Amino acid sequence: MAILTLTTDYGTADHHVASVKGAVYKQLPDARIVDISHSVSPFDIAEAAFQLRQCYAHFAKGTVHLIGVNAQFSENAPHRIAEYDGHFFIAADAGVFSLIFDREPDAVFDINLPSDSDILTFPVLHILVNAACHLMRGGTPEVISKHVDSIHVAQRLRPLLEEDAIRGHVIYVDRFGNLVTDIMNTLFKEVRKERDFTIQLRTGKTRISKISTHYNEVAEGERVALFNTNGNLEIAINKGAPGNGGGASQLFGLRKGDLILIIFHGRTHRQNDFS
Repeated sequence: MAILTLTTDYGTADHHVASVKGAVYKQLPDARIVDISHSVSPFDIAEAAFQLRQCYAHFAKGTVHLIGVNAQFSENAPHRIAEYDGHFFIAADAGVFSLIFDREPDAVFDINLPSDSDILTFPVLHILVNAACHLMRGGTPEVISKHVDSIHVAQRLRPLLEEDAIRGHVIYVDRFGNLVTDIMNTLFKEVRKERDFTIQLRTGKTRISKISTHYNEVAEGERVALFNTNGNLEIAINKGAPGNGGGASQLFGLRKGDLILIIFHGRTHRQNDFS
């Protein structure tokens, strides 16, 4: 039986996650459920997409990924199944699929299942769980849904490129206060061309001029820049975290959406700043 992953903004203080899992186990007592995160910021499909982008490929093909973030049905957010790289993704499509995938999905379907309740405030429980269980049993999307041609597209933050600079963004702050950016290792190497560089944080008063391979390459409490497992540039404080000396977000005053500037020093270098 396929694995089911859950990504929601429900938190863990209320009954919602337990209700969803109970509905799955009621149909499939031997189901295997993996929690990706239930701490996504309310209604934030970009954050939900980030969480899944980081980890879905580590699961076996055939895994079903249920996204319970901003899941209410509307004309601009139909309940859909997207098939991508051998995985199934189920969500209200307000653009979340486009934020997860790097290309068009292999197939897209509008879910035709009716709600099993007259109360329509919890569609993940009363509609999307049933779609997930069908797929986990080995059923095909065509039985419960209608093929459509495309997904909705949401705009994501993207790095801005200059001859001598990359202007990226903080796209996620983890529980350690580490700043995860949208600057990928491949892009960094392409623009750098072996030149020296300076990473400027916010006003430029805080700078890093080395990419480390692991956190302990610097002393505890020191700033460090590295590329994480998925290739994103990450700015951190070694052994730092909120309540433990402070993480990078707290110490540098940076949050999701803020700019990260990399200046490359070479013959065509010119001064860059955030003004």
